Order: sequence, then C-alpha cells, then structure tokens
Amino acid sequence: MRTPGLPLLATAVTMILWASAFIVIRSVGGHYTPGAMALGRLAAGSAALSLVAALRPRRLPRGRPLLLVIAYGVLWFGLYAVVLNAAEHHLDAGTTALVVNVGPILIAVLAGVYLKEGFPRGLVAGLVIAFSGVLTIAIATSTGRHDAIGVLLALGAAALYAVGVLLQKQALHDVDPFTATWLGCLTGTAACLPFTADLLTQLGDAPRSATLGVVYLGLFPTAIAFATWAYALKRMSAGGLSSSSYLVPGIAVLLSWAFLGEVPAPLAFLGGALCLVGVAVTRLPPSALLHILGNKSGPRARR
Repeated sequence: MRTPGLPLLATAVTMILWASAFIVIRSVGGHYTPGAMALGRLAAGSAALSLVAALRPRRLPRGRPLLLVIAYGVLWFGLYAVVLNAAEHHLDAGTTALVVNVGPILIAVLAGVYLKEGFPRGLVAGLVIAFSGVLTIAIATSTGRHDAIGVLLALGAAALYAVGVLLQKQALHDVDPFTATWLGCLTGTAACLPFTADLLTQLGDAPRSATLGVVYLGLFPTAIAFATWAYALKRMSAGGLSSSSYLVPGIAVLLSWAFLGEVPAPLAFLGGALCLVGVAVTRLPPSALLHILGNKSGPRARR
C-alpha cells in the first residue's frame, strides 16, 4: 500500500537535517580541514548504513546502474562535500547559500531536457520566487566575507549537486533507495581516503565536541537525510524535489536563532517566507496554477 504523504514527510526530514548540517559545519570547520571533515562524515555515515544493510541481505546492482551509483557517489557524496566545506572557508554563510542554491535551477533545467520532465509553469514560477527568497536571506546574513575562489568553489558545489541528483534519479529506476544511499556513501568514502592522514591527525587535536559534530554529520544529515532523499526522489520528479532545497536556508536561519542565539534580521524572515511560497507554488497542480493566473481574466473572457 502506498501512502501519498510519505514522500513529503521524507522530504521534510531531509531538509531539516540538511539545514542543521550548515550549523554544525560552521562549528566544526575551525578544527577539521575540508577533506578530513568530509571523510569523517562519510565514514560515520557508511558505518551506520552498513550496520543496517547487514541486518537484511540486499541485491547489489550491476552494469549501468552500478556505474551510475559509483558516479554520483564520487561526485555528490565525496567531491561535493569537500568542495562545499572548502567554499565555506572563503565565503560567509549567506553568500554560500546563495551560490550553492543555483543547484536546484540547474537540476530543473537538466531534468527538463535530459530526463524529459519538461518545464511546468508551477515549477518555473516557484523556482523564481524561492531563489528570490534565498537572495533576500543572503543579503540579510552576508558579512561581506567572500572572494573569487570561494565563489568558484560554491558554483562547483552547485554543479556537482545537480549532476549527482540527475545520476541518482536514473539509478533509482533499478536500485532501491536504501541501497542507492548505502553504496553511494561507501563510494564517496573511498573517494575521500586520500585525506585519511589529515583526519587521523586532526582527531587527536580536535576537541570532543568537534568530533561529535562530525559524527552527527555522518549519522543524520548523511545517513538518514540522504536515505529519505532517495526515497522521495524515486517517487517524485528531480526538478520538483530539488526545489524543496530552497527551504534549507530559511530553516538554517531559524536553527541558528534557536541553538546559537543568532537573532535573524527582519529581512531574513521575509526571505524565508518567499522560499516557503516558492516551494508551495512548485507543488501546485497545473490546473490550480492556471486557475490562479486566469482568475481575473476568466470572467471577462466569458463575457
């Protein structure tokens, strides 16, 4: 029996946990370098997912599906994590969120062309509204700390995110969501093994709170959030689901307020509201959107 609300619940879990990752990365970044943090995070996530996988034998993919899993495991789980961590060393949180959130737009365009998802009006309108919300949040939270290298790294992270989602969407035609997450995380861990020496050195120097933060990143924003993401992605379009990523900056602002005592500027609340409206618009069925757009012109036309 299928429960229509489960993909939306899985999406909500993913967005909340991914938003929490930005808070933790900021607190851990002073003790772990980008590569070491990525390896520690992925190793913790791989260990948790492997423990679950050991409880129930799973059919491993072969051929093209396996190659797709390996590709997005390296690009999205592995390289994306390193590049994003590095970008946050050069950019403030607002600028990072703004540049990285080019990703959902890239996904919508690429999915519309290569996955034949098309360009529904609701999706396009919602993306425009939501991105304007991210822009507003970026203006409100920016501290002016940025440079060209950081912007390029953030753009690279956005591109890796977009390509990774498209590859995963194709793999999910033949691979179940948990296996796709588990193998992708293992592949990403293997891709980050060159940072093993850095991780071992920093484990000895970092405070326990920072190490626990890395473990948190592995268990929750990685193991759980990527699994719920894959579950939702198998049941939703890539463009539609990726638009939900615009909830992350707004949630991150609220989490910073709740846990770090960082009171958001009024402009950040406006940006968060725009993100919510934008994501809601992407969820509207075409008939509802046409009714809204044609509500004023309809009666005149009938006259």
